[in-house]
Amino acid sequence: MIIDDKPRCGWCTSSALYKKYHDEEWGVPVYDDATLFEFLLLETFQAGLSWITILNKRENFRAAFDQFDYKKIAEYTDEKILDLLQDAGIIRNKLKVYSAVTNAQAFLKIQEEFGSFSSYIWKFTDGKPIQNNRQSLKEVPATTPLSDAISKDLKKRGFKFVGSTVVYAHMQATGMVDDHVTSCWKKQ
Repeated sequence: MIIDDKPRCGWCTSSALYKKYHDEEWGVPVYDDATLFEFLLLETFQAGLSWITILNKRENFRAAFDQFDYKKIAEYTDEKILDLLQDAGIIRNKLKVYSAVTNAQAFLKIQEEFGSFSSYIWKFTDGKPIQNNRQSLKEVPATTPLSDAISKDLKKRGFKFVGSTVVYAHMQATGMVDDHVTSCWKKQ
């Protein structure tokens, strides 16, 4: 459990798990395809729910979805999907479970076209994080014109549950954008 007096972004102070995620992962640039897919899968399941709900179930998702192996997920059968829909450890939303398979297939197509998903997604920021200087959480948007554009492109490529809000959350989670508030220790 994290017990300290470090100033953090206000959204993460409710639990030790949230603090650990904030301190070690959120906003850290990710260029690895496997991790980018993990966050994409988790963000799509988060749509309409709180992120702490997903964090609390993350290890269940990892076990249920073959360690987030997108190559395996792309080949899931209807039988495997039915098994997932019975798994109380994850979010059992039929459309989201099916979208995980669809998105894994689309992910593989992007890898074929661009060499990696990382090359594709990071081209939107010229390969480097966007550094914002937000004074407070009120200044952090749910979407931006860039997340709108990425969302539109992902949808065109067959992805599901990738609205602009989901995409912006993915950008924050994978460090494409740094939205730590200026008073947070991660900005200092």
